[in-house]
Amino acid sequence: MTLIGYARVSTSGQDLALQREALATAGCVRIFSETASGALRERPELERMLDYARPADTIVVWKLDRLGRSIQHLIEVVTSLGERGVGFRSLTEGFDTTTPGGKLLFHVLGALAHFERDLIRERTMAGLATAKAAGRTGGRPPKLTERQVEMARQMHASGEHTITAIAEVLGVARPTVYRVLGSGSPP
Repeated sequence: MTLIGYARVSTSGQDLALQREALATAGCVRIFSETASGALRERPELERMLDYARPADTIVVWKLDRLGRSIQHLIEVVTSLGERGVGFRSLTEGFDTTTPGGKLLFHVLGALAHFERDLIRERTMAGLATAKAAGRTGGRPPKLTERQVEMARQMHASGEHTITAIAEVLGVARPTVYRVLGSGSPP
């Protein structure tokens, strides 16, 4: 069994030293490090580390949030590791999927994350239904009022104004004028 470390900071102003030292102390023989926002989908060192890991290895992080962008992403990554026979350990939280208790805790976290997603979905649907019943619709407000749309149509129909001139008068971009005129885009 090989312990493989993964350390990440979000900005270049932050220091990886604390994480790297903790991972080395924990016995990691190889440590992958990178500076990248946790929100980024593409993290090259994370991908290298995941490719490097073999069955019976254990991925070690200093904290859970160093690995996943969200609880859902964390669950996906750890589940994928488990399917490959690779364990996962977080030093700060004491989380370890190579133990029966750690496996149980991981499944409970997964169930809670699923429950949270369902609750959010229910609240969103209820809010949309309430808004619809009150006559409100979602989305961005229109750039132009009905009066401005009519003005744009009249200016265009007269043949005396270009799309650019209409856009300047209304204070919007040309694609907006094309959209309200129904032509969708420039010819």
